[in-house]
Amino acid sequence: MALALFVTPTSSSSCVLSRNPTPNFKTTHLNFASPRRIHDSNPLHRSFQFLQSSSQHLNASPFSTSAVTSSSSSQTTELALQRLVKEFKSLTEPIDRLKWVLRYASLLPPMPDSSRTESNRVMGCTARVWLDAELGQDGKMRFWADSDSDVSKGMCSCLIQLLDSATPEEVMELKTEDLVELNVGLLGGERSRVNTWHNVLVSMQKKTRRLVAEKEGKAPTFEPFPSLLLTSDGIQAKGTFAEAQAKYLFPEESRVQELVKVLKEKRIGVSAHFYMDPEVQGVLTAAQKHWPHIYISDSLIMADAAVKMAKAGCQYITVLGVDFMSENVRAILDQAGFGEVGVYRMSDETIGCSLADAASAPAYLNYLEAASLSPPSLHVVYINTSLETKAFAHELVPTITCTSSNVVQTILQAFAQMPELNVWYGPDSYMGANIVKLFQQMTLMTDEEIANIHPKHNLASIKSLLPRLHYFQEGTCIVHHLFGHEVVERIKYMYCDAFLTAHLEVPGEMFSLAMEAKKRDMGVVGSTQNILDFIKKKVQEAVDRDVDDHLQFVLGTESGMVTSIVAVIRSLLGSSANSKVKVEVVFPVSSDSMSKTSSPEGPSSVRVGDVVLPVVPGVAGGEGCSIHGGCASCPYMKMNSLNSLLKVCQNLPDVENVIGGFKAERFKRQTPQGKLIADVGCEPILHMRHFQANKELPKELLDHVLSR
Repeated sequence: MALALFVTPTSSSSCVLSRNPTPNFKTTHLNFASPRRIHDSNPLHRSFQFLQSSSQHLNASPFSTSAVTSSSSSQTTELALQRLVKEFKSLTEPIDRLKWVLRYASLLPPMPDSSRTESNRVMGCTARVWLDAELGQDGKMRFWADSDSDVSKGMCSCLIQLLDSATPEEVMELKTEDLVELNVGLLGGERSRVNTWHNVLVSMQKKTRRLVAEKEGKAPTFEPFPSLLLTSDGIQAKGTFAEAQAKYLFPEESRVQELVKVLKEKRIGVSAHFYMDPEVQGVLTAAQKHWPHIYISDSLIMADAAVKMAKAGCQYITVLGVDFMSENVRAILDQAGFGEVGVYRMSDETIGCSLADAASAPAYLNYLEAASLSPPSLHVVYINTSLETKAFAHELVPTITCTSSNVVQTILQAFAQMPELNVWYGPDSYMGANIVKLFQQMTLMTDEEIANIHPKHNLASIKSLLPRLHYFQEGTCIVHHLFGHEVVERIKYMYCDAFLTAHLEVPGEMFSLAMEAKKRDMGVVGSTQNILDFIKKKVQEAVDRDVDDHLQFVLGTESGMVTSIVAVIRSLLGSSANSKVKVEVVFPVSSDSMSKTSSPEGPSSVRVGDVVLPVVPGVAGGEGCSIHGGCASCPYMKMNSLNSLLKVCQNLPDVENVIGGFKAERFKRQTPQGKLIADVGCEPILHMRHFQANKELPKELLDHVLSR
């Protein structure tokens, strides 16, 4: 463990080891050019001299106990950590702490070449770091590490001093928060070195967990999740579900040209959501190279993309998504003055959404009625709801639309402009709970840290708003609901050191896991676009480093995202002809998701309330993704097929009303106050657009709230 030692001269050539209290560094700055001066004034320097000489007599076996720690193995990890923290806190200058880490690096015993393998790489570090471990017969852990960076090597040395010869329980009890005061590497605001502490510790704990389980014969029978492995040379699918996803990444050119031909001839634009079936996305992605009026995005961008395409001369917009998306596109085109542009869905049946359905239920109306009785109130409604819901809600309680990427800032801005406000969020229960948890975490921050999130807030204002922030508790997305306990346990056991991505709609356990990863720059929580941007950033950083690297991303959202993710990754890897980077995209799969088709003729069906939906065809082995989720594949989104898109396009203009049921009609019904649903339902969306453009809520909305 980390002991501060000094050498006491005796009559013989031997050395006496003594425990030394916190070293005195009142006037000392580490200067490698003046070793004698440091030696004379710094007792800790002499301890390193002794340890350095001792390290030369290590057992020749690469898996012997490190001399750095053997003399102090009886210490508890807590005491060792306290001593290590005192060492670094005694050095007031960041550059001195950094130099101290470099001295620790010189004491790290060599790691055998056989341990410098890809499976022992520590993910998330700027430099290459390797870590190996062994559970000894005495029940104590042994660790070995190496890095091509002396700074990272020194950090590994510090952690090995803490945890080598510790019990597995001691290893698992150490938290990343315990390492906060070892603030090495903050020069110029750089966080990558600080994250090395955290990432190496997570890898130590992952290896410890596995070794203990294997020794006790209790190793979980977890199979790896399916995944896609991308390199500059191509794509490798691992698992049958991944094989099914990969199958459509390279579509037949004849299918692509068939679609492009009809889109060009009839000037048809395509606005598609990220969650489309991989077959559809594969063809659309390839078609984008030949026809610019194809957009694949999250729900926020879809209507904006439709307006752009209308301005560019498109006469029709085909919407590949659920019904509230086509409603929004129709309404926003009308608001922008493009009422003559036709909007078409991909089915003559209802393409539903579990969240939109929850907001249309009587329970949500009751929730809003309660909000109307507690003025001043603002209803923050998720964009994944129908235009009718937005209209009816806006007449009950002043309403603004939000997305998963702007919901936190929307709520903070609302409280900043109206401090006595009550905010009512809905309908996604998981997102609501996660937002509350996020604000609760902010109460542990300093005023400065909170101001970095929103300049108008501090600790007092965050504590003040929490009791007045409400969320609906009876609405979930059937896709993100799958990321529950079973999936989280498998991620903890097998992928805790990977990059974790999570949509804000996931259950709290997955949210907490991804937020913990986010603290060490190994995760992201947010919208589909946030997830895509995070993956792009991490891959770009790895490519720029130009070293062999293996990045692993756990995809905590709908599996349809993979097409856009793969396209971005392939583009980045292709930009470097000799790229050594490997990128693996992992699909978490719940056991609830794996349904066998009932017969060779077709898939089985499942019932959700009064609705019967088919199992979405999944992999070649006959498995499918059920309505219960599991493989994060939305059955509603999969109603948007390539055949449906071709059918709609080929029948435009629809002179004989062949595809009349596919048309997104305008709302002609009225609200209880006698206004058109289309007009009132657009107001919350326009309020959101004002907020996005001006970073403040519009005066019209403020007046509406305060007048009630």
